Amino acid sequence: MEKIRCPWASNNEWNKIYHDTEWGVPLHDDAKLFEFLILDAFQAGLSWITILKKRDNFRKAFDNFDASIIANYSEDKLQALIQDSGIIRNQMKIRAAVSNAQAFLRLQKEYGSFDKYIWQFTNHQTITNHWLDHTNVPASTKESDAMSKSLKKNGFKFVGTTICYAFMQAAGMINDHTISCFRYHEVQGHE
Repeated sequence: MEKIRCPWASNNEWNKIYHDTEWGVPLHDDAKLFEFLILDAFQAGLSWITILKKRDNFRKAFDNFDASIIANYSEDKLQALIQDSGIIRNQMKIRAAVSNAQAFLRLQKEYGSFDKYIWQFTNHQTITNHWLDHTNVPASTKESDAMSKSLKKNGFKFVGTTICYAFMQAAGMINDHTISCFRYHEVQGHE
């Protein structure tokens, strides 16, 4: 018998695997949080499947999302990335990855970890919603508004409230699995 998933996850294998293994699992690893932040920024205006298909290429191109390396990218490295057909070749998003890495490192130093900083927007716990239908899931909330405002104030780019909400969903800060989804209760066990 086929497992019941959130409707968005059933249309292809990429989404299915991501949904079943990562999406909505509370994440407290700084390196992984940075990866999600960078990927969500690149996703702006595109479908998530586009990012998932290029994720391995992004890892290779962006030094496995090592913020300390990305923060020091040279202009030559940026030009090479702009020419890299394996990733999204948006110059503004590529340059934003560098400034976001620099801002990430500043916050990491200030708070002791990026995890401590970012989870403050949900009071350091997962907000568990109870959606019967995925069409009820909002594109943003007061929490994502506050996160977006703070990130922008701290020098981040491509961190509008909708991107922040998608990040919060992915990082398990919000459990937006529909209640009929088999992952709804599973991700709660990770808190």
